Amino acid sequence: MARKFFVGGNWKCNGTTEEVKKIITTLNEAEVPSEDVVEVVVSPPFVFLTFVKSLLRSDFHVAAQNCWVRKGGAFTGEISAEMLVNLSIPWVIIGHSERRALLNESNEFVGDKVAYALSQGLKVIACIGETLEERESGSTMAVVAAQTKAIAGKVTNWDNVVLAYEPVWAIGTGKVATPAQAQEVHCELRKWLHENVGGDIAASTRIIYGGSVNGANCKELAAQPDVDGFLVGGASLKPEFVDIIKAAMVKKN
Repeated sequence: MARKFFVGGNWKCNGTTEEVKKIITTLNEAEVPSEDVVEVVVSPPFVFLTFVKSLLRSDFHVAAQNCWVRKGGAFTGEISAEMLVNLSIPWVIIGHSERRALLNESNEFVGDKVAYALSQGLKVIACIGETLEERESGSTMAVVAAQTKAIAGKVTNWDNVVLAYEPVWAIGTGKVATPAQAQEVHCELRKWLHENVGGDIAASTRIIYGGSVNGANCKELAAQPDVDGFLVGGASLKPEFVDIIKAAMVKKN
């Protein structure tokens, strides 16, 4: 089964109203491959979600950067999955390495969050990835397998899950996993899904790469057989995000 290329733009904690308008104008005017070739999702901070949704072209979608682990209530500062559904926000990013590291989100907590978001009808970009220490000690696969296992243990239907492999050492550092390094982990992840979840799910689940993806390196990364797209950080705030979306054509050709 062909996996549709997926490009997500994680704006992180960035943007003013004016800057957001500029980014959206650039995206709305861009000539990019059609929806049957590439799925594009942008993830602004919570405060801009409805604003972006109201202005953004209809073939691109919007994601929240996080949501709470259960139903809303007395959880000051949190945003519930139900609220996102109420605002017709279709996607959410869960388990980003910055939240794992800075807010101590454990594998189990991330797994619970993914399961709850899915149960409420959201689609999930679930993030996994190893630190530099873990890579240098040779435990990359053990780490990402444990992270994936915590998600797989709580998820029964994978139709609305995209797995984002983001080596922590490559996020915002300018260091990029080589195409071969990215392919190796994506291939091993797909094998893990095949052995532990099922062949059909392994074949159909999109595994996207994140970690200093930009206009210069996106085509070579996109050419890897098990790289099904990107979760883009800093470059998603710049016009080159359009070039990254166009890298989907590498797969089509």
